[in-house]
Amino acid sequence: MSVTTTTHLNFRGAAREALDFYRSVFGGRSVAVTYQDAGAVQDENEADWVMWGEVVGDNGFHVMAYDVPGQLPLARGESPFFVSVRGEDTEEITALWGRLAQGSTVVRPLEAAQWAPLYGMLTDRFGITWVLDVTVPYNG
Repeated sequence: MSVTTTTHLNFRGAAREALDFYRSVFGGRSVAVTYQDAGAVQDENEADWVMWGEVVGDNGFHVMAYDVPGQLPLARGESPFFVSVRGEDTEEITALWGRLAQGSTVVRPLEAAQWAPLYGMLTDRFGITWVLDVTVPYNG
């Protein structure tokens, strides 16, 4: 038996745009079910918001997202989590960084670090902080 984890991102009306952006960066397929699609509209202004959505890439990338309805609280916090994208190929990580960095604030440029051949951190236009790095084999 194996277990996988998937980052689930919560938005307020921007989930579809975020999922489309992440699909443009990482590739794969995107699915978005709206509150209207699910017959769960509580506020007509939110009918087209995403009740359940995801992007799944052939390269192993997987992220889920939804729009928290207006009647529920949404406290984003300062830094409640980072999304970490790790790979073994510097060209692949560099290409992902280039696409993800569009419209983002770079916290730490993608460059060599003491613990990795490449490491970088940025916060995208949706307020999500991403860490991208190239892994090194563990020889312990």
